[in-house]
Amino acid sequence: MFQIFNKKIFLRDSLEGFVDIHSHILPGIDDGAKQVSESIHLIKSLEALGVKQFTATPHIMQGVYENTKETIDEAYQNVIRAMDPNLVSNVTLNYAAEYMLDAQFLEQLEAQELFTVKDNYILIEMSHFQAPINLEDIISKIKTKGYVPILAHPERYTFYHDSKTYYHRLKQLGCLFQLNFLSLTDHYGNHVEKMAHYLIEEELIDFVATDTHNETHIKKLSNITLNKSLARKLPIIIKNTCRVFSKT
Repeated sequence: MFQIFNKKIFLRDSLEGFVDIHSHILPGIDDGAKQVSESIHLIKSLEALGVKQFTATPHIMQGVYENTKETIDEAYQNVIRAMDPNLVSNVTLNYAAEYMLDAQFLEQLEAQELFTVKDNYILIEMSHFQAPINLEDIISKIKTKGYVPILAHPERYTFYHDSKTYYHRLKQLGCLFQLNFLSLTDHYGNHVEKMAHYLIEEELIDFVATDTHNETHIKKLSNITLNKSLARKLPIIIKNTCRVFSKT
């Protein structure tokens, strides 16, 4: 018999105590929050969805977002000072960075001056137009320097969508994968959504994160529903993310 009243399964119901390792909630230093008040609003909104710990990861991108220890820490301290006592007691806020794999990154890698998400884990990204021609060498160098690379939103690199086997190659090289929750919707396009589901089905995703930039992202996150397959598989990845990156 057709079931009219099938209960929807919302992503937010799996986020209690979540550790978010990728967001752009620090103000005025990249394409995320523009001012401190917006940062506080985003943090409170994510807290309402269940997020307990935050690692803000502003872009570091040569010629675009040339953030430094000073610029990131200043933005971070501005947010900390603006947090009310209740928010301070309820959440933990830290920072790292999301590194574009460019020449500046290679210089910082050589000097081992990288902001880690935790321990030796670093968050990296590539251009959405093409991968570095020496990508495998870069991954090898990252590991040689003692870091563990986490590739942000691999599902969004459309130049790999017709070469799915290369995702397996990157995993073999020791590159971990972090999927964006919004990729489970058509937010970035149907092709990205399909790839997100594929990577989860293939058990290639290690971690998940919000990659929050603005209020629109929050609204969409709160309305994400899961099919039966995702309802089984995604909580495992969420739990692993929290296990690896919890700082309590």
